[in-house]
Amino acid sequence: MVCRFSTRLLNICISSFCKVQQLEKAEAVVIDGKRLGYLPDVVTYNTLIAAYCRFVGIDAAYSVLHRMREAGISPDVITYNSLIAGATRYWLLSRCLDLFEEMLQAGILPNVWSYNTLMHCFFKSGRPEEANRIFQDIILNNLSPIQSTFNIMINGLCKAGYTDNALMLFRNLHRHGFLPQIVTYNIVINGLCRLGRLGEARRILKELKESGHVPNVITYTTVMKCCFRSGKFKQGLEIFSEMKNKGYTFDAFAYCTVSSALIKRGMMKEANDCMEEMIRTGIGFDLVSYNTLINLYCKEGKLETALQLLDEIEKVGIEIDEYTHTILVDGLCKSGDIEGAQRHLKHMNMMGFQSNLVAYNCLIQGLCKVGQMDYATKVFEMMELKDSFTYSSMVHNLCKERRFHSASQIMLSCIRSGKKILTSAQRAVLAGLRSSGFRREAKKLRSEIRMAMILNS
Repeated sequence: MVCRFSTRLLNICISSFCKVQQLEKAEAVVIDGKRLGYLPDVVTYNTLIAAYCRFVGIDAAYSVLHRMREAGISPDVITYNSLIAGATRYWLLSRCLDLFEEMLQAGILPNVWSYNTLMHCFFKSGRPEEANRIFQDIILNNLSPIQSTFNIMINGLCKAGYTDNALMLFRNLHRHGFLPQIVTYNIVINGLCRLGRLGEARRILKELKESGHVPNVITYTTVMKCCFRSGKFKQGLEIFSEMKNKGYTFDAFAYCTVSSALIKRGMMKEANDCMEEMIRTGIGFDLVSYNTLINLYCKEGKLETALQLLDEIEKVGIEIDEYTHTILVDGLCKSGDIEGAQRHLKHMNMMGFQSNLVAYNCLIQGLCKVGQMDYATKVFEMMELKDSFTYSSMVHNLCKERRFHSASQIMLSCIRSGKKILTSAQRAVLAGLRSSGFRREAKKLRSEIRMAMILNS
């Protein structure tokens, strides 16, 4: 009895070290336990395997399985479930299947969590049909599915684009003996919001309230963000107000979502008030919060204050991303400080940021705005990566300068490369050529556009 209690204490110590990622100390406890005569059991090794899967990698975790067998301890279903979950974390579908097969060959019967994890891995790998077959296997093998089984299935279907199928399963949960929980409602609401189906999302939110469950901050924030994205600004603020009235403790994401929406509508005072309220509540700033604040200062023309925030971000140890710098480049361009924007872009390149496309788009727009069309053209030509906005921006600004032939060449190269260009940009070029007396060129360009579209369809 003393030995069993000591092994249990040994496992508690190992688990504690694993939770704080101190795996070397956890291994040292195992060695000390052996030296004192308290041998590790299956729980000991399962704890180590789960920790190695999470913090190191699947290969390191699998090596613990070999040590486990050498110690004469047989792995169980929890052992393999941890390994399969670890492989899923790293998107290793083939490894998951190999581990599942190895478990069967070892005579270990999978439980519902084995199937749940495998199903989740298929969804992550973009293979929803196989995930659905796993779901059917759970039913056919007389394994009792649990709430998580349905949550994984509904979430996977939503993310794979089968939202209507997910809704059908959601509606039929009671037939399987389950009532939707708050997590399930949140999954469905999020899936609908991602597709912009705000009306249906709000109906599900109403059902959630009527079911006796209380919506949480995730529920409200998801719907609120969808309202803003769909242009339903008033509805979004109503959701935010309802959250306040119910006494929810907001996180930085909720405040930043509202502030960003206010900034887009030019309501700077209200955006400032929102950010000040966030500061008063004592919520710690993350990178999204700083980016929102920098964007606010740039919109207000307080570029020096925005630039000072960069030093503050570095002091608190937060790593700045491309979006932070892009906001500053855009702010500098809009204030007319093109040289400052170029210096900042150069700084981004020196720091090794690869995805500077949006920042360069801002620079081109800024150069065009101050009349430096030739320089904007040079920047455009030297850009390795261009998107539809890059082309559309150049075409529109060339048309403003009445350089319709140059605009037509850029537009045609865009369409031939398989990218879409704004219809308004196409109309501007064709109308410009006609009004300038180049009707034959306009007709030829129209034919070339149609041919390029047919070839790329």
